[in-house]
Order: sequence, then C-alpha cells, then structure tokens
Amino acid sequence: MKLSILGSTGSIGTSALDVVRMYPNLFNVKVLTAANNIALLVRQIEEFEPEMVVVLDETKAFELARSLTGNCKPEILYGESGYVTAAAWKSSDFVLLAMVGAAGLKPALAAIEAKKQIGLANKETLVMAGQIVMEKARANGVDILPVDSEHSAIFQCLRGNETKDFKRIFLTASGGPFRHRPGKDFSSITLADALNHPTWNMGHKITIDSATLMNKGLEVIEAVHLFSVSPDDIEVLVHPQSIVHSMVGFKDGSVIAQMGVPDMKAAISYALSQPGRLDLGADFPDFTTLGSLTFDPPDVDKFPSLGFAFEACKQKGTLPAVMNAANEVAVQAFLAQRIGFLDIFNIISNTMGLHRRIDNPDLSGIIEADQWARETAKSLI
Repeated sequence: MKLSILGSTGSIGTSALDVVRMYPNLFNVKVLTAANNIALLVRQIEEFEPEMVVVLDETKAFELARSLTGNCKPEILYGESGYVTAAAWKSSDFVLLAMVGAAGLKPALAAIEAKKQIGLANKETLVMAGQIVMEKARANGVDILPVDSEHSAIFQCLRGNETKDFKRIFLTASGGPFRHRPGKDFSSITLADALNHPTWNMGHKITIDSATLMNKGLEVIEAVHLFSVSPDDIEVLVHPQSIVHSMVGFKDGSVIAQMGVPDMKAAISYALSQPGRLDLGADFPDFTTLGSLTFDPPDVDKFPSLGFAFEACKQKGTLPAVMNAANEVAVQAFLAQRIGFLDIFNIISNTMGLHRRIDNPDLSGIIEADQWARETAKSLI
C-alpha cells in the first residue's frame, strides 16, 4: 500500500510511521506533510524517502531544502495548495489525514475527488462540513475509515451487524485531568495543568480539547456523520481507565465493546489493514490488576463544551463550523497564555450566540462562517 501521511510529525503521524517500520514490505510512504517541525521531518524524509513533502509556508520550505543533506531530494511544496496536492498525489493509494484543525478540510475533499482511500484522524473536517464530505465520498465510492480510537472502536463493533439492529453509541471519554477538580477552582488552572493528560500522549491542541471535553464534543459530531446517526443516539460516558474505547448497543439489549490498552497504533493499523489485523506485538489489558472499569456521566456544568457540541449538532447549518473555529482560536490563545482556562468556554459560547446560522450551506458558506467566527472570537479575547 502506498501512503500519503498528512501531519507526519504529530502524534498520529509518528504512530503511523511506527506501523510502517514494523511492516516495511506492506507499506511504502510516498508523501509526508508537516507544519513547523522541520528537524523531525528531515529525519522522516531520510528514513522513508518520500516523493514529495509539504510544509506550512515558503520560509519553512527553504529551511527544509537547506536541511536535506542526504540522497533523498523530494519535491517540496508549501501552504494550502501544497497540502491539497499532497492529498491527491497520483502514486498514493491511501491518505492518512492527521492534520490538526480546519486546515484538514480542503485536503480531505481533494483526496475524495482523487478517489483515494482515506484514514481520517482530523475530526474537524466532519465537524465543519460533514454532510458535504460524506456525500462526496459516497458519490466517488471513497471509504472514509476512522482513525480516532473511539470511532475505530465503533466501526469495529458495527462490523458484522445489521444497521437496522443498531440502537445506541456509547462514546467513552477519559474525563481529562480535571475530572475531580471542583468547578470553583477552574479559574486557577494553568497551562501546565491542562497539558498533563492522565492517559493519552497527544499534541497540545488536542490535549487542551480533552481537558475542556471539547474533544469529545467534536467526536460526537464526527460520529453523527461517520455512522449516519442522530445525536440523540449517542451517549457520552466518562471512563477514566481508557480500556473500553467505545461501545455499541443493539435493539435486543446487547452491547458490544472494543477494548485495549491506550495506543493509537491499534486504530491506525486497523484502518490500514481492515478487515484483517496486523500483529503489533501489543500487550492485552491486565484485567486481573485493573480492579474495575468505571463509567460515569460527564459533568456538563463544569465542562459546557460538550453541551455546545450537542447544540451545534442539532441545529446543524453553519453552527458546528462556527463552534469549531471559535474553539481553535480560544485554545491557541490559552496555549499562548493570553487567556485563562474558563475563558475558552466563554469565547466559544459568545461566538456561537452572536452567529446567525445559515441552513444547508455550501462549501464557500462554511468557509465564510469559519472566517467570521475566527475574527469574532479574536475580537472577544
């Protein structure tokens, strides 16, 4: 299988390359893209020898070109047009979309138009334009395979079962680092506190989203589009052990769960190899020492982002894109230590409240709403 990995220096991209290292006879990397981590990208280029690479801007492209000293001299592109070209690269069969944020939308659409098989780790693509993306995928006969651990779990639980028998999705969440912290103490949360995730090793943006539970909200919207369900069919459960990655309930009362130790390579490898599986040499959970697996309802008063997401999903139109854009702006401001943790919720809520929702927008309408939300959120900081 010939791969394009968009976002190769992030946590998903590096895990995917770990799988490639384990099975070099099965996978051939044709394209790598990154944003700013040139040092790691250089090492990846030297090891995997892709045909082309993409970076964020022209300055980074020049830095990359100067840094390449080995025999591999791939074509170097940059910016949005470069990422779109990477997604549609002719010699690739499979595109792993592991870019963070709204930047993944246009490459996703380009991969669909080029009829590539897609492994989707960029949930914002479906949050912003899920109906458009899924309709284009169906029209082009393109499979969109989930790479998020939760959606991969749901996908695996649904395999071999009739769609008509489905009744509910149980979407699990670790609860993040502030599950037990009283809401009255949230004003004192520091950046270091929020980046200290108890279970998963992820990039900074996703880690903050996990701390606010916005990551789970985005996953709710993603699941609605991936599996053609209603938001009322999804129940979020806080499961701090992170062993059950999600569950599916059926009309006879049966519940099927997908379990495993927290390791993104499992979901990535399943997207690459399904319906078969690759031997990753992974350990099973040690059930004798776990003691118990617990499940609790999320506290939507402490973590209103989950409520924002359900509301956006139910209202549809441009509101999910607005919510996502406001969240991206607020999280970046928090990472830059320009705002406090609670300000993230306020900026999202106020931006959504100011928006005049457009029903059934086309792609340009979604992009306009995204830009409006970014400008509005920035004005609120």
